[in-house]
This record gives sequence, structure tokens and C-alpha cells, in this order.
Amino acid sequence: MSRPLLEVADLIRAAGAAFIERNRSWIRWSHVKVMLAIARCRTAALGGHVDECTRCGYRATISYNSCRNRHCPKCQTAARERWIAARRRELLPTRYMHVVFTLPSRLAPLVLQNKKVIYDLLFRTSAETLLEVARDPRLLGAEIGFFSVLHTWSQQLRLHPHLHIVIPAGGLSPDHTRWVRSRNKYFLPRKVLRRVFRGKFVDALEQAFQDGLLRFEGKLKLLAKRKIFAAWLRPLYRKHWVVYLKHPFGGHPEYSKRWL
Repeated sequence: MSRPLLEVADLIRAAGAAFIERNRSWIRWSHVKVMLAIARCRTAALGGHVDECTRCGYRATISYNSCRNRHCPKCQTAARERWIAARRRELLPTRYMHVVFTLPSRLAPLVLQNKKVIYDLLFRTSAETLLEVARDPRLLGAEIGFFSVLHTWSQQLRLHPHLHIVIPAGGLSPDHTRWVRSRNKYFLPRKVLRRVFRGKFVDALEQAFQDGLLRFEGKLKLLAKRKIFAAWLRPLYRKHWVVYLKHPFGGHPEYSKRWL
């Protein structure tokens, strides 16, 4: 594979110092540490090694060491391949669906100050939504399983918290004696998932406020008052929340027939 003309490390080496200087108000040492690791990855700054054949003594050219930082685009490749291989071993012989739950942009400022709490709510309420809707005998009537992956930023580097969830298109019957398969053109209704997810998340967020789990700093300080927070939450009940379903990526003909 040929080396790309421009890498993230090149951008950091060219403009990293200026970026850090312009963003002193929020950037932390942990961010700087990641940038330094990416900039030094596979360069002489981290040292190197020479591979030698134990039979003929041939020596390859020097190879510079990797930073092994989990945020580094170069070092993520091997870890990603291991993760994909492990997930493939868990696949069942059935169709799979790809479901995405997205938080409204209105929540973005609150998310930035309460990442751990809100991301936990996102995982929990999306899982509860899927389990509850799938159990409904009018819809699927089954116990389902799935795994979720959190994405926090969009491709345009804007805060965009959402979960990608991979789900078998079916589940176990309530007595766990047989497999219940969803219809080929249908899995679970998006409108129901949206309404249930919205209700569960907003209720959970309100409970987190009552339990004193949320922080409010800077421009959000006024939200620490109960009545103001309640008024700020109210529009979320009326907002159109984004939940969509489609066949997963992979190019398999059974998965690429149609969008749901």
C-alpha cells in the first residue's frame, strides 16, 4: 500500500503549535500528549529497530517505532483488525441490521460538560428502547441481543454524539426455545423507536438533574436552577429525534437489497 500524500501527522507538525496556542482556553495536556504522539509516530524521535533474518543474516532497512497511542491513525489499524476479527467470530447465521441513535444538537453544550453521564444515558436508554420494542408481540415478540459503538464527532469535526448498533434481525422467543425471525422487509418501526427513545432519554436526563449528577458551567450556569432546566428540557419532547435502520455495510447481496 502506497503512503498517502498527506497524513494527520503532517498536519500536526505543520499547524499543531498554532492550533494549541489559539485554543489555550480549553485544550488540556491530554490533548497535547496525543498530538505529540501522532507527530512522533514512526519517526526517529521514538527510535527504531532493524529486522534480521536468523538464517541468512540479511538485514532490512531501519524501521522506526510506533507510538502505540490509541488515538493514532497509524497505530489503530492493527487494533481495529483484531476487533473486527473478534466480532466476526460472534456472528450468528442470520441477517443483521444497522441501527443508529442520535442525540439532538440542542444537547451538545450540555454533553461537552457531562460526557460520562450523558454517554452512559445514551447507551442505557437506547438499549432499553430496543429491548422493549422488540419484546412487543405485535412487532417482533423476541429477546434480542446487539452491540453498540459510540461516535462523538461528525466527519466535519462537529460534536455529534450517536450510537451505531449492530443487531441480528431476530431473537429468542420469550420461553427461549426457538428463534423468531423478523420479516424480510421489516425489522422494527422507526417511528416507535424514535418516540420511545426520546421519552426514555429525556426522562433519564431529568432524573440525572434531580440526582445532582449534571455540571453546569460558563454559559450553562442558569440551567442549574430547577425551573429553568425544566423549561429548557420541554422542547426536547417535541423535537424530531433521529433514529434510522438500514442493512449493515459489507457488500453482501442479502444486506444491500433495500433500506428500511
